[in-house]
Amino acid sequence: MNVKIFTKSTGEVLAEVNESLNPKTARAIVAALPINGRANRWGDEIYFSIGVSISQENARQDVEKGDLAYWPPGEAICIFFGRTPASIGDEPRAASPVNVFGRVVGDAEVFRRVRSGDEVTITRAE
Repeated sequence: MNVKIFTKSTGEVLAEVNESLNPKTARAIVAALPINGRANRWGDEIYFSIGVSISQENARQDVEKGDLAYWPPGEAICIFFGRTPASIGDEPRAASPVNVFGRVVGDAEVFRRVRSGDEVTITRAE
């Protein structure tokens, strides 16, 4: 399933939710759509609380650029597009284990334009 991630600074960005990665997480995120939040920056990651509680599911800290993940301690969605303060080397790394549930289609580095406090909206893509 595809979703659209919208911020004023990026416009619409297409992303894919992949239920085979973490099915419970993917289904819970899709059920919560549309999702609205306020971005927080942590290095080259944005995250925003969604008020949905999901337990860890195949959680990991090492992620890839473009990954969409759910961070259980913050009840938040994370979008990774580069190094974070926890990175070892050039790849992104989450602050603590996250449930990866999807991926940005195309260049995730457009999210560098997003600032803390910017509104983020995720909707189903038609």
